[in-house]
Amino acid sequence: MRLMKTLLDAGYDNQTSRDVVKEHHYRGHIRPAREGQRSQKEKKKYPPRRWVVERAFGWLSKCRGLLVRYEKRSENYLGLLQFACALYWYRRLRAATADSA
Repeated sequence: MRLMKTLLDAGYDNQTSRDVVKEHHYRGHIRPAREGQRSQKEKKKYPPRRWVVERAFGWLSKCRGLLVRYEKRSENYLGLLQFACALYWYRRLRAATADSA
């Protein structure tokens, strides 16, 4: 069985969280409480990309229809979520092409 990875912040830096991660067959990468606690061995050439999900939720929270769920049917809400994601990717792509031109 291949171990899945999960990234956790300093709030999960305790033995109970480590036990749950191991119990569910994940390999936990738990960020230390302070940056100074990281050892020299853990320093990598490319630091991990963290907070990608939180950043995406921050973008999507600007869509009022997603922030407060008005839709009763899950299919309609999923469609609205997909439309918002597509709109953000379109805006990002358009900004990138405008910068390169």
